[in-house]
Amino acid sequence: MEFLDGQGLIKAIHYAAAYLETNKEEVNRLNVFPVPDGDTGTNMSLTIHSAAKNASSADGQSVEVVAKAISSGALMGARGNSGVILSQLLRGFYEGCKNRKTLSVSQLAGCMKSSADMAYKAVIKPTEGTILTVARAMGNFATANFGKYQEVDIFLEKMVEEGEKALDKTPDMLPVLKEAGVVDAGGKGLIYIYKGFLAALKGEVLAEKEMNSGDKTPKMISKSAEGADIRFLYCTEAMIQGGGDKAPMLRTKLLPMGDSMVVVGDEDIIKVHIHTNEPGKVLSQCLTYGELLDIKIENMKLQHENTLVHEESYKKQRPEKRSKYAFVAVAAGEGIEQIFRDIGVESIIKGGQTMNPSTQDFLDEIALINAEVIYLLPNNKNIILAANQAKEVSTEHIEVIPTKTIPQGISAVLAFCEEASVEENMEGFIEVINRVKTGQITFSVRDTTINKKMIKKGNIIGINDRKGITAISNSAEKAAIELLAGMVDEESELIYIYYGQDTSQKEAQKLHKKLEKIYEDQDVILQYGGQPLYYYILSVE
Repeated sequence: MEFLDGQGLIKAIHYAAAYLETNKEEVNRLNVFPVPDGDTGTNMSLTIHSAAKNASSADGQSVEVVAKAISSGALMGARGNSGVILSQLLRGFYEGCKNRKTLSVSQLAGCMKSSADMAYKAVIKPTEGTILTVARAMGNFATANFGKYQEVDIFLEKMVEEGEKALDKTPDMLPVLKEAGVVDAGGKGLIYIYKGFLAALKGEVLAEKEMNSGDKTPKMISKSAEGADIRFLYCTEAMIQGGGDKAPMLRTKLLPMGDSMVVVGDEDIIKVHIHTNEPGKVLSQCLTYGELLDIKIENMKLQHENTLVHEESYKKQRPEKRSKYAFVAVAAGEGIEQIFRDIGVESIIKGGQTMNPSTQDFLDEIALINAEVIYLLPNNKNIILAANQAKEVSTEHIEVIPTKTIPQGISAVLAFCEEASVEENMEGFIEVINRVKTGQITFSVRDTTINKKMIKKGNIIGINDRKGITAISNSAEKAAIELLAGMVDEESELIYIYYGQDTSQKEAQKLHKKLEKIYEDQDVILQYGGQPLYYYILSVE
């Protein structure tokens, strides 16, 4: 194969998605910390599936059109840090495909270099020994050696081999990988993607179970899903061949026709999503802005139990009155969600560890808000990049508060001053975030060594957000006491205990009484969080 065309690229991205889906659990197990939230493989798989799905709607005659669809799909579906970085790798690949109908060996080399460069630019502080290192190794090999090859498939095979060599060296670049005895999870995921890509170029046949394996998106079904009162019946989506700069104008035209609306532009493509009772009118309006490339209309009453929904997504409409500000918080756990609502956060995206919301999830929620300034609270370090990507895509005034934990998010909202400017509030948020210490009590899912500590599968572990794993025990209570001993100092005034869904109220109250005796000079407050995976979330301020 001397050239790769558009149809070949569509096949390649589908094979890449299938190959990673089949191997995602292996990638998940490579996560360094032995906590039950290893989701690098899952996040990358969901992101690449979104890219593949969008590619299917593209006119496959040129690699430029297909690569653009891949990039847009990955952008909207990106989940977690690994997914966002993958979306940037695919965006860089598209930049190399511009103005091209096919890719030769030399042109593919340019795409690979552009891919790595774009991803490095997207990360504020690039770390070697990660997916970035693997991508750059492949890109550097490509630009240095493309003259030796004529066939695209043979060339890609050699690039993958070079990527695997770089992957094998990641433990030497990151001590934490070496101590745990693993290679970088994101880098491994990227290798699987390109192995799937290569299988397509070689004409290999993947088993049907591989091509169709796994859910393409997690399901978060409403507790009241059965018999839910759906105000707008039809989920209507369309891709429009037209100037992306027209998206704000189209958004205004469609606003009275439904809710849960997202209208975003990407150069010469407009993507439309809306829940409406008048899909015909929506499509007629879209036609005035350009040719329709892809249309999907689903009856949500029939599809309800299989659709990714937020608790209020079919009931909530964008308010007509514009407010000064609004908060959107990512949270998991009935108690945690209620705490955020009690302090003034109306918009909750269900998510957190193992459930990283995508860029599209943020955009869906933003579309339901009418406010001058919208503050996003990721509340997890693995969600911040997706929130920032939503800010980049949205036409609203978005501010991302870089909260890495639930306690940081709660404290940030409480520090908000309505009379202050956006700049003053953002400064205040950062100051508060830096003061909050967070601890988490969970369990180990595998044997490992971290910071020279031997951890066995099933051990209860305490994680200090500033120092890593500092407590290992056979009980959640003992781990919490040991963890707090390294967090509380003479300046500490408040200790919050949020107990999770797997901790009984009786157990939590017992811990609370013990901590009140230990820390007589501090206020110790117990609250129900209901969070999954973590027995306790602890906060010290």
